[in-house]
Amino acid sequence: MFDFSPFYQQIATGKLGHWLEVLPAQLAQWQAQNNDHRYSQWLKSLDNLPVVSPDNIDLTHSVTVNSTQPLTDGELKRLTHVLQGLSPWRKGPFHLYGLHVDTEWRSDWKWDRVIPHIQPLDGRTILDVGCNSGYHLWRMVGAGAKLAVGIDPMSLYLCQFEAIRQLLGGDTRAHFLPLGIEQLPALAAFDTVFSMGVLYHRRSPLDHLIQLKDQLVSGGELVLETLIIDGDINDVLVPGERYAQMRNVYFIPSIEAMKNWLTKCGFKDIKVVDVSVTTTNEQRKTEWMTSDSLSDFLDPNDASKTIEGYPAPKRAVFIATK
Repeated sequence: MFDFSPFYQQIATGKLGHWLEVLPAQLAQWQAQNNDHRYSQWLKSLDNLPVVSPDNIDLTHSVTVNSTQPLTDGELKRLTHVLQGLSPWRKGPFHLYGLHVDTEWRSDWKWDRVIPHIQPLDGRTILDVGCNSGYHLWRMVGAGAKLAVGIDPMSLYLCQFEAIRQLLGGDTRAHFLPLGIEQLPALAAFDTVFSMGVLYHRRSPLDHLIQLKDQLVSGGELVLETLIIDGDINDVLVPGERYAQMRNVYFIPSIEAMKNWLTKCGFKDIKVVDVSVTTTNEQRKTEWMTSDSLSDFLDPNDASKTIEGYPAPKRAVFIATK
């Protein structure tokens, strides 16, 4: 069983305190109903991480940690074994005591595209929806966040996050909760809410936008990254059974359609700050994620199309205010 009580104690006296009316019961239910037989195995494997003393931590330019006393060959081998047992690693990369966890996604590239355009994170309370391994949570901490909370229902990602937290020395400025956004009450307590790579997985994108708005304080900032297509305000792609081999892709809007959705949901000051085609340098197979990746999802004769014939992945970052 994972112990969430340190997080409860941390938020008890702040603006998130009223979350405690429902959160402990929700997380207890998640633990009771988690039927992934690997979860307890993953948690036990965390006990086999080498005991290290982080002396040099960089969360500003990367997620990197080192110690003055290098790991022995045996400790490095044990660290590699434990972390490879938590594969696949999709979001990163991480540089841990000389070990490079080369994840499927270069999430640092996405972060570098986002960070110049958003409100400074210094001293802010932040929610990251669909946080995966928590890579961006640590970058938020590196940018000065007071508290960065990630939510994602996948137990593997919780264990990946906790492994990194332990290796960083138990930093309590970031936390991972195995929940979906639909389980959160309208907290209206976060200064910034991130939703990156989530919207197109939602059956009702407008409901998702309203759920995000409900978490923000008045005047708070939404940072949303999603797949987009070319077109005007009326253009939205509704893929068939699969898009780039993903089954759970429901709506991919044009930039103007996305702006319209945000406006309908009550956001203002809407801006597009980046548009980027996803490349096979940014998303690819590695020894830490060995199953199919982007190169397998594109038309082998025309990289501008997915294997199903849809426009290849292009992503835009939207900034908006509650």
